[in-house]
Amino acid sequence: MNNHEIDYKLYGDDMQFVEVELDPQETVIAEAGSLMMMDDQIKMETIFGDGSSNQGSGLMGKLLGAGKRVLTGESLFMTTFTNEGTGKKHVSFASPYPGKIIPMDLSEINGKLICQKDAFLAAAKGVSVGVELQRKIGTGFFGGEGFIMQKLEGDGMAFVHAGGTIHKRELNAGETLRVDTGCLVAMTGDVDYNIEFVGGVKTALFGGEGLFFATLRGPGTVWVQSLPFSRLASRVFASAPQRAGSESKGEGSIAGGLFNLLGGDRR
Repeated sequence: MNNHEIDYKLYGDDMQFVEVELDPQETVIAEAGSLMMMDDQIKMETIFGDGSSNQGSGLMGKLLGAGKRVLTGESLFMTTFTNEGTGKKHVSFASPYPGKIIPMDLSEINGKLICQKDAFLAAAKGVSVGVELQRKIGTGFFGGEGFIMQKLEGDGMAFVHAGGTIHKRELNAGETLRVDTGCLVAMTGDVDYNIEFVGGVKTALFGGEGLFFATLRGPGTVWVQSLPFSRLASRVFASAPQRAGSESKGEGSIAGGLFNLLGGDRR
C-alpha cells in the first residue's frame, strides 16, 4: 500500500467519533478542528494541503495542494497526527453535527471517491484530498454542492461524515437513481452524475423539494444522507426567536434563561 495502514473503531450512534489506532511512525491526516482527544507521544503538526505523496515536495507542489482545498471552501491547512512513541497510540476525531461517520476503504472502490465538499473528516496519510470539477454546466450551477466537489484518491482508509441516517445504494449498469441534490453524500468514480429538472410548473414552485434532482446512473455505489446540514440549519434558523431586543437580554446565557422563566419580556 502507498498509504499508511491504520486501524480504527467507531463509537456512538447519532453523534459519532472515530478512534484511530496508530503504530509507531504511522500518521493520520484530518480537517482542522476535528480532533477530540489523543494519547501522549502523538505529534500534531499543521501542514499545507493534504501531505500526500503526489502533492510534490517543492513549494509549488504544496501551494497547489493547498489551493485545491480553497476551491472546495476548506482551510488552507490540514493537521497530521504521528505516533512518535514505541507502542500503539490512539487519536480520536468527532463528527461536527448529528449524523454518521462512514469508513471508506479506497482500495475496495478503485481508489477514488467523489463526495460533497464538507464531508471529509480524516484519512490515512497518503490519501489525496483534491477537487472534482463537474464537467456539465447544469450540474455545476444547480447540483446543490456547486461546480466543485471533493475527490479522495489512494488505497488507504478515509472517513466521511454526513447528516442523519446514511443509506448505501448499489447501482447496476444503466440503473438510475434520482436524489435530492442536498442529500447526495458520496459516489464512486464510475457513477455518471447529472442534474434533472423536476418537471411541471406547479410541482417546481409549490412542491417544496427544489427545482432539480441529482440523477445518478450506474454502475457504481452511492451514499445518501437523510438530513443534510443545510436542511437542519434552515429549520433551526426558522425556529429561532425573532423578537426585537432578545440579543440584548442574552438568550444564550444563564441570565437569559432565568429571564424567560420569570415571564419573559413584560411590556
